[in-house]
Amino acid sequence: MKTFSAKAQDVKRQWWVIDAKDKVLGQVAVAAANLIRGKTRPTFTPHVDTGDFVVVINADKVVLTGKKEQQKIYTSKRGGYIGNQKVENVEKLRARKPEELVRRAVKGMVPHNRLGNAIVTKLKVYAGAEHPHATQNPQPFSLA
Repeated sequence: MKTFSAKAQDVKRQWWVIDAKDKVLGQVAVAAANLIRGKTRPTFTPHVDTGDFVVVINADKVVLTGKKEQQKIYTSKRGGYIGNQKVENVEKLRARKPEELVRRAVKGMVPHNRLGNAIVTKLKVYAGAEHPHATQNPQPFSLA
């Protein structure tokens, strides 16, 4: 028997919606990363994009445990000059761009290569409860 290898054009993609309100950031990110990567499918193939589309709503109401709100630091790598690296904690990042918390957490959980960059484009994150993907009929995904 041959090993099954999925083809990208044969994959039927599904849309999921995850409500991040009062959920821990890591749990939301793990669920979203597994769905967009395709790890929940029996036809998962590591080198092929077999994942679904994921819409995360209420990203501004996601919860971090402990003192991460003040102590966790995000950096931006810009240029190779001294003093060019910008740092900000979660409080400031949440005030400036609340959906960026979820996006960065998920991006760190997918492969760090061209396939990972393509996979992350299937993640749609919104700060509020509204999203423009109603015509795709996304199914709710419950975090257990």
